[in-house]
Amino acid sequence: MTPSWRKPVGMLGILALITIWCILAASLSGVVGRLHPLLQAAYYLVAGIAWIWVLPLRRMLAWMETGRW
Repeated sequence: MTPSWRKPVGMLGILALITIWCILAASLSGVVGRLHPLLQAAYYLVAGIAWIWVLPLRRMLAWMETGRW
């Protein structure tokens, strides 16, 4: 069995997507910082979890394993 090139490429892609998502979430910190602390907590909770479904993370993981989207 030979190693697949999809896994290293997928890992780099996931790291790039996480970096971009963090930059986008943090760029709104000025606006979010003026909100009530409970709303801030809700925003960061949603922003921390939503990237799994919003970004193509599930599809990328499936592609890394099977080679199909």
